[in-house]
Amino acid sequence: MDVMKRWRVEVFLGEHDGQTYAEARLHTELGDHLLGVGRARLNPNDYDIPEIGDEIAVARALTDLGHRLLITAAQDIEQVTSKPVRLTH
Repeated sequence: MDVMKRWRVEVFLGEHDGQTYAEARLHTELGDHLLGVGRARLNPNDYDIPEIGDEIAVARALTDLGHRLLITAAQDIEQVTSKPVRLTH
């Protein structure tokens, strides 16, 4: 690999009123930022295991971040090519 870049993702977790909230923040070398958000809440019939709520909220935040990154890439391609683009995973 000739060139190595570093992009950093920070994940923040919090709880409020029985919901777990996660933010996944992407930071690029160019100073760009994207934010993905995820939430999880305990089903009253399930066991209260906070780590599971964390996992679900973080997975949803990372999925949201990935989706937003695809949208950003499609918009960038459209600006360069002046043609509509649809990127899928």
